[in-house]
Amino acid sequence: MDIIKYDVYRGPNIGIYINVNDKHVMVPMGFAESKAEKLAAYLQAEYMYVSIANTRLLGALAVMNNRGILLPKTAYQSEYDMIKKNTDLEVGILDSKYTALGNLICANDKGAIVSPWLSKNDVDTIQDVLGVEVLQKRIAGYNQTGAVLTANNSGAVVHPEADEKDMNMFANVLGVKIEQSTVNNGIPFVSSGILANNNCIVVGTLTTGPEIMMMTRAFLN
Repeated sequence: MDIIKYDVYRGPNIGIYINVNDKHVMVPMGFAESKAEKLAAYLQAEYMYVSIANTRLLGALAVMNNRGILLPKTAYQSEYDMIKKNTDLEVGILDSKYTALGNLICANDKGAIVSPWLSKNDVDTIQDVLGVEVLQKRIAGYNQTGAVLTANNSGAVVHPEADEKDMNMFANVLGVKIEQSTVNNGIPFVSSGILANNNCIVVGTLTTGPEIMMMTRAFLN
């Protein structure tokens, strides 16, 4: 598995605009086809053009593992139908007032760490659609759990101020090794600059050598 630097819209915040699992690379409508093809080749998956709530914020608004994808209630029926038709994913809607689901939920195929802001019904929906155990927990004082934690099935990186006891708890739920890190030269909101499936890790172009070393420890060892 490689760690590769990449940019989206001439910026390093690739995790805000793109969503990935092992089969699919969801890219925004109008995204350059040559860039989509290159990104899909890195991640060893097929790319598809998607909008969510008529926006390009696919990573911020949705959360996906290899079993399912959760969309916010602001997603259009046509978007739901398109994803349902063109993938083998369980597609669910999280009926929550919070719509930036990618910032609230971190999931792999084994577990999910989610924001305390979400309700019991939300947690039940996450369990049903993604097929995983769910733990609700703040991280480093943040309720935006998905923004400060990113995982695949072999590793995870978390906000550098995360508590060690919490990290052990997250490692158990996700079934992975976890390391503290930043991305894009010091940004602690790691999901904004990382695309992680089980084939490759793609990071924003401003990510430094020491940050890549931490990700290597988390994802590759």
